[in-house]
Amino acid sequence: MAGRRTPPAAVARIDQTPFEIVISDFTHDGRGVGRRPDPKAPDSPGKAVFVAGALPGERVMAKQTARSRSFDEAIAVQVLEASPDRVDPRCAHFGTCGGCALQHLAEDKQILAKQRVLMENFERIGHVMPERVLPALADSAWGYRRKGRFSVRRVEKKDKTLVGFRENDPRFVADIARCETVIPAIGDKIAALAALVDGMDGRREIPQIEFIGGDRMSDHSGIALTFRHLAPLSDVDRDKLVAFGRAHEFAIFLQPGGLDTVHPLWPADPQLQFSLPQWDLRLKFRPLDFIQVNASLNGRMIEHALDLLDPQPQDRVLDLFAGLGNFTLPMARRVREVVGVEGEAGLVKRARENAEFNGLANAQFYAADLGKDLSGERWMREGFDRLLLDPPRSGADFVLTQLPLKQFKRIVYVSCHPASLARDAGYLVREKGWKLRAAGVMDMFPHTGHVESIAMFER
Repeated sequence: MAGRRTPPAAVARIDQTPFEIVISDFTHDGRGVGRRPDPKAPDSPGKAVFVAGALPGERVMAKQTARSRSFDEAIAVQVLEASPDRVDPRCAHFGTCGGCALQHLAEDKQILAKQRVLMENFERIGHVMPERVLPALADSAWGYRRKGRFSVRRVEKKDKTLVGFRENDPRFVADIARCETVIPAIGDKIAALAALVDGMDGRREIPQIEFIGGDRMSDHSGIALTFRHLAPLSDVDRDKLVAFGRAHEFAIFLQPGGLDTVHPLWPADPQLQFSLPQWDLRLKFRPLDFIQVNASLNGRMIEHALDLLDPQPQDRVLDLFAGLGNFTLPMARRVREVVGVEGEAGLVKRARENAEFNGLANAQFYAADLGKDLSGERWMREGFDRLLLDPPRSGADFVLTQLPLKQFKRIVYVSCHPASLARDAGYLVREKGWKLRAAGVMDMFPHTGHVESIAMFER
């Protein structure tokens, strides 16, 4: 268990004299790991140090930035011996902006590092290993992020407004003009966004801008920006936002409070949707809904998951954490019936609308908190042949303990956090007698430490 981290105010008291360290491994978030010898304990291997900007096999000069009981944190200030896998980052802001962590590592090596993280988690946490390691699934590494959040901050000392991701030090917003990993329609407009907000009366009242991109429609509203504002906006400011939306073909939404306050400013009724052409589907969504960040990889991931699940025409399939129906509706094209269960009522409503919109009568959706007792849920008492689940970072341990697992022929588990997948795989294999037939990684977030993975289990 990680120790207590140094608060920001105490960083100045840390000895920041650069020191030499050899990097031997990677952390789950893409930092190098080395050990710093303790002169007072020469026989000790030394305290672990997580070094941002360093790669395994390198010897670097590093400067400490934080400390805890079990490890210290540092940043590489000079590479003395470089890894052959090191490349020049494409983005000039890499190392400062916290949006990426791995641009200095060759793209084909990034996915291998993530695969190693997954296998180490299986071994260390789940005490289980897959019978087969699946080939890594990857797609374009640039211009892929179609959903995210920009922070906004007026910096009086610079006499400018910053729009971008948080820096590695999250107290600050990165001063960037464009982003190489965000879809170009948005990533190339960051400087224009900053100029827009800087020219508004309410520039100090806008803390964040959410962006989301679907398919361009005839009304030019395929991409939406949602401006969170802490005070009412003037008519002049609203007019500026509408003019910006018209000029750049963005739908503009405002959010004066919680999620239920989000409403369109322009156009009056923007239609946001994305297509899954392999299944002749179009999924409608709202501007703050969860959709998979990487559109091109999403289609390949769905195909991958369905191939592993191998649903048959007469099957009934249960899809847990179903969201808008990203997996549910493609499955409905292949099986007798599919039931999607999701905890957020708004997503369930839109999933039902998406089923109707696409003419699918064999996809049913239910709202249920999958972290609570489900014994009273009607769908729990219905028979199923196969299970697909795509839980949040916390995993699916609670719901797995409640399901009558013997009814399923096969389980496919899509994961956004390898530690929770490994834990749940250990439960299925060591306590319930399932076999972990195959597992592998998918590069949903290139250049970041985020590990998306998939596993298939059979009885």
